[in-house]
Amino acid sequence: MNNKIVVGITQGDGNGISYEVIIKALADSRILEICTPVIYGSSKILGVYKKQITDLENFSTNVINSAKEAHPKRVNIINCVPESLNVEPGKQTVDGAKGALIALEEAVKDLKNGQIQALVTAPFNKAEVSKEGFSFCGHTEYLTNEFGVKDSLMFLVSDTLKVGLVTNHIPVSQVSKSINSKLIVEKLKIMTESLKRDFSIHRPKIAILALNPHCGDQGLLGSEEEDIIKPAIKEVSEKGLLVFGPYSPDGFFAGDLLKKFDAVLAMYHDQGLIPFKTLAFENGVNFTAGLPIVRTSPDHGTAYDLVGKNKANPASMISAIYAACDIHKNRIDYDILRANPLNVETPSDK
Repeated sequence: MNNKIVVGITQGDGNGISYEVIIKALADSRILEICTPVIYGSSKILGVYKKQITDLENFSTNVINSAKEAHPKRVNIINCVPESLNVEPGKQTVDGAKGALIALEEAVKDLKNGQIQALVTAPFNKAEVSKEGFSFCGHTEYLTNEFGVKDSLMFLVSDTLKVGLVTNHIPVSQVSKSINSKLIVEKLKIMTESLKRDFSIHRPKIAILALNPHCGDQGLLGSEEEDIIKPAIKEVSEKGLLVFGPYSPDGFFAGDLLKKFDAVLAMYHDQGLIPFKTLAFENGVNFTAGLPIVRTSPDHGTAYDLVGKNKANPASMISAIYAACDIHKNRIDYDILRANPLNVETPSDK
């Protein structure tokens, strides 16, 4: 009996580096030891990029019609993307966006019906998919809506660093008016629960960053720290969460203070992602916390400029697949422990 987790992998934009990093990642035999991968995409497009990877050996795919048919010892692919869509490597096109959305929709269907246990999404071009009627800012917002949760957390994770965001893909000019104590409290709750259930951290310590330079300098450079962030910290601290700050972001990631915390909550996208990608880019993973399902993604974009050069690094895709498997397992263990905290033998154990 096969007990390996079945991981769905969407092709993303077929004109970007997605297929190169997917192929390179799945060519690593260790992946097949921990999961059964199912690519949602196109054998035709995969073949185009496979020819460009000169040092690739013995890589083949098992074409299937349904995730139920996935072979546990093979790299499986579902040809859900029509062959009529044109492949133009390195270019931003309508067909690239269409293929990305079709693959994502098909994978989400299988995620909902339990045919796959986790999802790894390759990147698409946000501007191009929006032209195709995709009304969300990215995968995070789309999946939050699809799985009917009130809120989620964009959580960038690696072995050594975990950074979550209060606001995701919005203009910097809208950040200040978008944050409030209620939103920060909700993000802190999601982060705390995720650190416990998804990463097996029993009593997580969280640092929260300021919005303004020098934490607002007592209101001289802004009042959000006093009026919004500190009241949120006080509220969750009174409920037992270990949350500290706010800390000035300009020096937080440079010193030893970072090592004292299990995760960091940043106020906006670049405040969190710039230090994260600087410190953990190659092995960084974008994880959507707060969903009833497991979704991860490499922490890079389509990188059209690298297409066809055999230079795309698969490390983040490999980490995303490993993270999806680890989080799935951690959730099972956590839920079992919560259901039976004293580890008492149950009838099913006998």
